[in-house]
Amino acid sequence: MEPPEVTLDNYDAVYDYYRDHRQNLLKAKAAYWLLGRQFKPRVSFAPGAEKALRNFISDGRPLLLSINHLSEMDPYTVSGAAARSPLRPVIGRTRVLAKHEVFADRKRRGTLDMMGGLPVFRSKDHENSPVNAASERLIETCALRLSRGDSIALFPEGTCNYTDHTRVLDLGAGIGHIARRATELGATPVLVSLGLSYGPRPDPAATLTKPEVRSASFYFTTPLPDLPSNSADITRLARDELQSALNGAVAAY
Repeated sequence: MEPPEVTLDNYDAVYDYYRDHRQNLLKAKAAYWLLGRQFKPRVSFAPGAEKALRNFISDGRPLLLSINHLSEMDPYTVSGAAARSPLRPVIGRTRVLAKHEVFADRKRRGTLDMMGGLPVFRSKDHENSPVNAASERLIETCALRLSRGDSIALFPEGTCNYTDHTRVLDLGAGIGHIARRATELGATPVLVSLGLSYGPRPDPAATLTKPEVRSASFYFTTPLPDLPSNSADITRLARDELQSALNGAVAAY
C-alpha cells in the first residue's frame, strides 16, 4: 500500500494506512542501536521496576509508554534509551506518536515509518472540526494496535516543556482515552512511565548542548498493569506516575 499524504484533509487514509503498517524489524533495531551508541543515555529504575518490565514484556503484555517532553531531540534520545533498556524486545513493534508536520518531507517520512512513527493532528495546530474526527481515528488506531499486542509510546504533555524541566505539564486527555478504548477491545495495556532529564538548565527553552544531549538521564518507575476504568482517572494516574519518573531522572542525573 502506497503511503498516503499526511494532511488533515486526508486523515482517514492516513489512519487506514497506519492501522496495519509494519516496520522493517531489522532496520528498526539497527537504527535504535545506533542512536543508543550515539547519544549514550543513562537508564535507571525504581526498585523492582526493571524486573517487572522484563516480565511484562516476556508475557506479551502491550505497553503504553508515557514520556515527559523537553526538547525536539527527545525522540532520538528516547530511542537510544529504548535500545539500552528492557524495551529492546519491543523495538519494531511500537508505534511512536509524533506531530504530523514531521511527515511532510518524503525522505524523512521513510525514516519515521521505519522507526515506528504515527502522525498526530494536534488541536493546537488546527482550529476546526476535522481535527476532532482525526483525533478519534488516532485513538481508535492506537487502541487497535494495542489489542493486537503492539505497544504505543507518546509524549502525553503534547508539547515541549519550556517552563520548568522538573515539573510535568498537564497531560492531554488522549492517553486516558487510548487506554480505556484498548481495554474495551480486550487489551490489557501496562502503563510504563519514563522520566527524562538533560540535567540542570537555568533556561529550559535554551538549545541543548551536545554534552547535555549525550548524557540524558532516564528513569523507569514500576510499571502499572491494572489501570482505572475511567479515562480521566487514567490520565490523572499517568500524570502522577510521570512526575515520579521525572523526579527519578532528575535525581539520577
